[in-house]
Amino acid sequence: MLQIIAIPAFDDNYIWLLRQPDGKHCAVVDPGDEDPVMDYLQEHQLELSYVLITHKHGDQTGGVGELKQTWPRALVYGPANEPVAALDRKVGEGDTLVLGDIDASFAVLDVPGHTEGHVAYYGEDALFCGDTLFAGGCGRVFSGTFEQLSDSLVRLGHLPPATRVYCAHEYTLSNLGFALWVEPGNPALLRRQDTDQATRGRGQPTLPSSIGLELASNPFMRTDQADVIAAAENWAGRSLTSQRQVFRALREWKDKDYD
Repeated sequence: MLQIIAIPAFDDNYIWLLRQPDGKHCAVVDPGDEDPVMDYLQEHQLELSYVLITHKHGDQTGGVGELKQTWPRALVYGPANEPVAALDRKVGEGDTLVLGDIDASFAVLDVPGHTEGHVAYYGEDALFCGDTLFAGGCGRVFSGTFEQLSDSLVRLGHLPPATRVYCAHEYTLSNLGFALWVEPGNPALLRRQDTDQATRGRGQPTLPSSIGLELASNPFMRTDQADVIAAAENWAGRSLTSQRQVFRALREWKDKDYD
């Protein structure tokens, strides 16, 4: 079974490393910093075969050049519709990555919104979604649009509930704080806050999450739910008639009043 290991980077990033338990080859997702990846690979005597990039921001791409110099045979995959240096293959919706060295394959999903060409990688009952979907929250809108990000989250919500969610940042407790502004009486959210606070208290990642957990407790994945709509309308001061409108109100509320 594929092992997925969190390599902490910067203040709150995770670089995800994928390997088979007895294998010597690995892949990494969104290596914004080469140093912790090199340290891990050297400590565990692993060979880098693949690099998967979700979007163009430097905290996802900053380590690619040095990693490629050290492991020149490693194949670098990334979004076709964004300017990412050192890609060996540009990928987008409908592509499938067959990563033979680690016996894994992933479908590429277009999930724009945080950036204009953001992609995610879905397979092996796992979703690597970069800065599109966070545990308890979602990414800000930078070079994409609110409508795109809303649609991307709705799309991810149709994946199987057991799908494990591997995002790029440990923002969970902060995100849950805002979620409680939106739905203070949500039992699933209250349970999640207790669980994740205990997890962070032990110094452990709150990730992976799951699609089912996000649908139960993440307001940005619940834009069709009456309590979330009512909270968004109360903040916006007007009626909201679509999930896109509810999403935008939630995102602007968080940007202006919480973050």
